[in-house]
Order: sequence, then C-alpha cells, then structure tokens
Amino acid sequence: MNDEKFPGWYTRALETDTEQSTVSVEGCKINYATWGKVGNPGIVLIHGSNANLEWWRFVAPFLSDQFRVAAIDLSGNGDSDWRDIYSGELYAREVMAVCEAAELGPRPQVVAHSFGGFVGLETGHHYGLQLGGIIFCDFTVRPPEQYTEWGKKAAETGTTRPTRIYESFEAALGRFRLVPEQPCPAFVVDYLGRKALRQVEGGWTWKFDPAMFDHLEMGMAQRDKFARLACRSALILGEHSTDDGALSGPYMAEITRGILPAFTLPGTHHHFMLDEPIATVAAIKGILLAWLREDRVDEMHETLAELVGD
Repeated sequence: MNDEKFPGWYTRALETDTEQSTVSVEGCKINYATWGKVGNPGIVLIHGSNANLEWWRFVAPFLSDQFRVAAIDLSGNGDSDWRDIYSGELYAREVMAVCEAAELGPRPQVVAHSFGGFVGLETGHHYGLQLGGIIFCDFTVRPPEQYTEWGKKAAETGTTRPTRIYESFEAALGRFRLVPEQPCPAFVVDYLGRKALRQVEGGWTWKFDPAMFDHLEMGMAQRDKFARLACRSALILGEHSTDDGALSGPYMAEITRGILPAFTLPGTHHHFMLDEPIATVAAIKGILLAWLREDRVDEMHETLAELVGD
C-alpha cells in the first residue's frame, strides 16, 4: 500500500489491531470485531441495512483509545449466519450477547446507524436498564400514522428475493453501491465492496441475506418504544442525508420536549462515518464522555450522601 495515496485516518484505521470473534445466539453464529482495552467503558457499534461491521472500520479504532469497542455483524449480514425468521427482539439478544462476550463491562453504550437504529431501539426497549445510552445515527422514529411494517413480506406474497450470483469477483465488485448513493472516497467504496462479497458455487454474491426483510418481524410502532426508553438517547444526523428514515429529527425533538441531544454533521451524508469518520468520532466521543461524566458525578453524590448518613 502506498501511504501517500491515502489520508492518515485510512491507513491508521487499517493498521490498528483488531480481534475477530464469534458468539452463538439462538443457534446462530454472530461475528464481531473488537478494539481497545478490556476495562475501559464499552461501546457496541451496529451497522445499517445490507451492511456489516466494516462500515465502522474507520471510526472504531479512533474510539478505542478511551473505550472498549465492539462492532457486530447482525444475523443475515456480514460473516454472521442467516436465519429463517428475523425479529427486533432476536437482534437485541445478539447485541447484548456481543456486549457480554466482548467484555464491554456494565451498562455499555450503543451506537447504531440507519437500520441499525431500529436494532438499537429494540435493544433499548428490551434491555434499557442495562445500557448507558443509545446514539441513533441517521435514524429517526416517525409519528405512528406514518409507521409501516417492513417485515413479513414473504408471508404476504409467497415469494422471497433470490441471491444474485455474479460470474466473477470483478463483476460483482463493479455493482457495489452505497444506498442511498452519496459522495464518498473511491478507496473507501472499493474497500467496503471487497468486504461485502463472498464466494459461492458458480461465482460471487453479497454477504447479506437478500430475503431478510421478507422475514423480519418488527413489532409495535417505534415511537412508543422510543418514548418509553429506560436509558439516555441522542441523535446524530448527516446534513445532506437523503435517507427517508432519517427525516423525522424534528418530531423526535418534539416528543422529547426539545431535550434530546441532536447534532447535525456539516457537509455529511447518510453514511457519514465513511465521508467524515473523524467528525463522526468527535461527535460520538462528545456525547458518550458527557454521559460518563454524568454517571460519575451521580456516583460521587451517592457516596457523599452515604458518608453523611454514617
């Protein structure tokens, strides 16, 4: 690799030590990667639709100086196994299993992008008291009247999407696109494309399960789950994002009476961890370190109260 061709954050990210591991959840092998020292505050990073943990490759290493970081391949994505049926609750179990296996410690923080925000919301819905907080990245919840159930399409149509196979690696790589499409360094797109493919009989295909959304059970309206979260939450948005699922930030601010920490990264798009990874790191650290400070101040006050009581 010619280091002069790439920015420093790119080469540093790829050179940072990473450990790959798996954990079994409900009979399914779940792949994850870790960075940073065990004992530091924990973060679990959740990717978006048809993506994988590599979407966090240029963010996770720069969080690992202060945090123990894990990035998950959700079932049906990346190097994790596929399921016959997917659900929000199952995804939440996968996230918590990775938190435990990766030794993220008590009350880990969740950072979740796009469709991963749905998974983060489900995790908070089922395990909120065990979490330090959730950062939703370009994911917002809609008013109930605008909510639609994505899943169980196969039950309605009786069909599932086939896995498309390309004759050569180069042909498949040439079809790789970010969804929605956006400006992004070509070397980042090339890296992600190479990590998104797997070899099968007859050629190459994508690692994600093309029928996942045909067999996904999402459950009740997301607004209700967000309103009832038992942990803190915050929102990071891309200024120029065109993703339909990221357009309800004002609604989230409204239902939290304006107290939801919400940040827009200037000049960024939906996949802002790819076009501006260092700005993404700064935003995540700013939120999480503030939450950790709150926790430590609360602990100090409780200790002082006990001393005074004695």
